[in-house]
Amino acid sequence: MADLHPLRQIRILEHLTQEEIAFLDKNKQCKVYKKSELVFKENSFPKALFCVFEGKVKVFQSGHDGKEQIVHLIGKGDIMGHRALCGGDRFSCSGVAMEDSRICLIPREVFMQLIHVSPKLSFRIAELLADELKEAEMKITHMAQSSVRSRLASVLLGLIDSFGYKADQKTLNVHLSREDLAALAGTTRETVTRMLKDLTTLGAIQIQGKNIQIIQPELLRTAFH
Repeated sequence: MADLHPLRQIRILEHLTQEEIAFLDKNKQCKVYKKSELVFKENSFPKALFCVFEGKVKVFQSGHDGKEQIVHLIGKGDIMGHRALCGGDRFSCSGVAMEDSRICLIPREVFMQLIHVSPKLSFRIAELLADELKEAEMKITHMAQSSVRSRLASVLLGLIDSFGYKADQKTLNVHLSREDLAALAGTTRETVTRMLKDLTTLGAIQIQGKNIQIIQPELLRTAFH
């Protein structure tokens, strides 16, 4: 019979042995974070690896003016806190639940112990860190060289890849405020509102209340490039 243990829905843990999964299962602690609840705070020391079983988390840095800069949007199957844990550093960002989220915490000492004895987990963590570095480098280049419309189109395409659609196969399966979209696209709320109207006029998207429907993703790809 297939192994359907819930920990295997976490992508970096899916290839662990039964014994390794059992070790994590014995030591994990699960918690439900309510919408807008703080999951971890910038400049605090990490005490655990966060594994998202259900829900979504916004990971952001706070500027000197108090403005948020969103670094990542984390969803089901993702982890958080691995960079600070592996580097023995403080959190460089804060994390806030975007909706009610079930998150399991694996204590730091348990996670580090398993990394030292599991080549597969060590490799997956190294792979993840490399992917995140590549993504950050590409984002910096895109921010510097692309128009606001291109950056917003890129954000919307990224949301499709990360969270997919609701049952209608058109509506993005994530709710973001205009401020959040602006933070992701590196612009202002007013500019995002104007660019969303432009993309609506183009026929690429439709706005239904707080929902964004992707009508013609190929037009977004054209705007992105």
